[in-house]
Amino acid sequence: MSKRDKKQYSKIKESSDDPKPDDKETEAISKLPQDVQEKLKTIKTKLEKFQKRVIEKFDKYIVGIALMPPPKPEELQQLQQMQQPLQERLPQVAENDQPKPEDKDKIHVLVLVDDSDSKTMSKIELKDKLSVIIASIGKEIDTNIIPQTLILSELWQNVFDAKYELLQLIALSAPIYDTGMLQAIKIAEVHKTMVLKKFEKYIVSYVLAGSLVQGKATQTSDIDVWIVIDDTDVKKMTRVELKDKLRAIIIGMGIEAGELTGIKNKLNIQVYILTDFWDSLREANPVIFTLLRDGVPFFDRGIFMPWKQLLKMGKIKPSAEAIDMFMGSGEQMLRRVQLKFNEIGMEDIYYAILTPSQAALMLYGVAPPSPKETGRLMREIFVIKEKLLEDKFVKILERNVEIRKAIEHGEKKELTGKELDELINDGDKYLKRIKRLFTQIEKIREEQEMLNIYDTITTVVRDVLKLEGVDKAKDSEILRIAEDKLVSEGKMPSKLFRILQELMQAKKDYDDKKLSKVEIEKIHLDSSSLIRFLVEYMQRKRARELDRMKIRVKHGNKFGEVTLLGNEAYVIHDIDSEQKEISKAKLNENGSLGALEKSSFEEMEKALAKVETSQKTSIREPIFEDLKNIFGKDFEILMSY
Repeated sequence: MSKRDKKQYSKIKESSDDPKPDDKETEAISKLPQDVQEKLKTIKTKLEKFQKRVIEKFDKYIVGIALMPPPKPEELQQLQQMQQPLQERLPQVAENDQPKPEDKDKIHVLVLVDDSDSKTMSKIELKDKLSVIIASIGKEIDTNIIPQTLILSELWQNVFDAKYELLQLIALSAPIYDTGMLQAIKIAEVHKTMVLKKFEKYIVSYVLAGSLVQGKATQTSDIDVWIVIDDTDVKKMTRVELKDKLRAIIIGMGIEAGELTGIKNKLNIQVYILTDFWDSLREANPVIFTLLRDGVPFFDRGIFMPWKQLLKMGKIKPSAEAIDMFMGSGEQMLRRVQLKFNEIGMEDIYYAILTPSQAALMLYGVAPPSPKETGRLMREIFVIKEKLLEDKFVKILERNVEIRKAIEHGEKKELTGKELDELINDGDKYLKRIKRLFTQIEKIREEQEMLNIYDTITTVVRDVLKLEGVDKAKDSEILRIAEDKLVSEGKMPSKLFRILQELMQAKKDYDDKKLSKVEIEKIHLDSSSLIRFLVEYMQRKRARELDRMKIRVKHGNKFGEVTLLGNEAYVIHDIDSEQKEISKAKLNENGSLGALEKSSFEEMEKALAKVETSQKTSIREPIFEDLKNIFGKDFEILMSY
């Protein structure tokens, strides 16, 4: 955290014992002229009456009511246009429809409506109906009350389209009634603004997630936000250092945002670097996919929304969401087929059988094939190779493909009722059998996954122990050595060591065929954090070891660096230069440097990757003469740089 941030944070901490916001508000009002105080009391009474009547009538739908500051002309125009019934909306607003200057006595009130459960009518119909009734309630109480009804889906669609003006307007409003959504938007918008002001270069996406956007929140719910940081162009520090540095400051800003807004709900901030986020996405991490599915981006540089749309389209494969989507679509379509006996029904039966078949192949690890190839692959893999499926079910799939093709090409004009009944019955049998096939495939994958997790973690643990001086460790010795070399010396948290213990026990249970599906899923979830810790530990350890191989010098106003790698040395002439000049030279037996040759950052990186950090590096007297020739006679060697 910078000095400025620390100073601001200290001020916030010092003021934590100040009067509560309500006390401050009362004190401020008492200093106003008497006529102004009376006017404020009258407005407050009217708004309380308005809120009470709206909640009594539409309690199920209302998630927030707030007093808005006088909107700017463009904000007022946007809100008024959104208030119009769908059939009256125009692509553009004519000049004579521009909002006129508002009277100073107008009271602008935002009514936020949850339309996620609207089933009996369309979202627009629901909004139009509520808008008319709410406007009439406001008019009955005071003609100066101007309610603006906004449905959540419209607000989120604006955000999806990178239009954040309404979020900013809500952040400036004063809540009158709130189920938790208004305060979440307010604190997230304030926090986002603080983060972007300081780190906009690095921020890829700022996303509101969790129970709020899932429609499950309460007034006391935590407010979950996710921030993705671009680490793809990091040069002066490691990715881990970038994440740790920015994370500490961003969380500090979260505390500051809570103090500034007076919102007591906990702001849960998850910070991801882009490379880790991408890895989790490829690994089908359920948490990341839930974030993509439900999250609402308050800021996005064109990364989050494309991924969200790809997930929604089922294009990110294989993933549990995509597989569930295919299975769910099959059952849903089959139900629709039972209600309509026509050509469209045949289309539904076709996809009801095809998409679960593709899902089964995806679960097995095969990319979803074309419809024409699906039957052949199902037979080759599940009937012949794995012997998990009976061939008669593949024939049901192939028959459906043939009938659809005949209808599509006009070779078959219509389906008889008997044929449709047969297709529906066969489709029902097929889906029930495919469900059992899923269970069979999952069992095979669970066994493979357990072994893969075990092999991966034991390999990584051995690599870590090698850095600690243990060249070999048998499976039966890993726990003892890890506890001795890592846990006892405070290098590994006990919590992660327990995960390692559970993994070793799970491997024994697996060998004894005692391991359950729930236990495998738990090991899979826990193993990610253990692997991430071990890899980051190795990176830090290696970075420290590599530092010991470096000679850092100051020459004039510049800083240089010489890295000794076995029988080679790499020279960076000016560390702070954007276009780094890098040279290399052979390291002679007497410790001197050979002739300098032009090199590159990429060549140096490859050499660093190959070097054994455990090797001893010594500096001998002849190299100092070479350093004079490279950096000039007045160079200085820096210690603890």
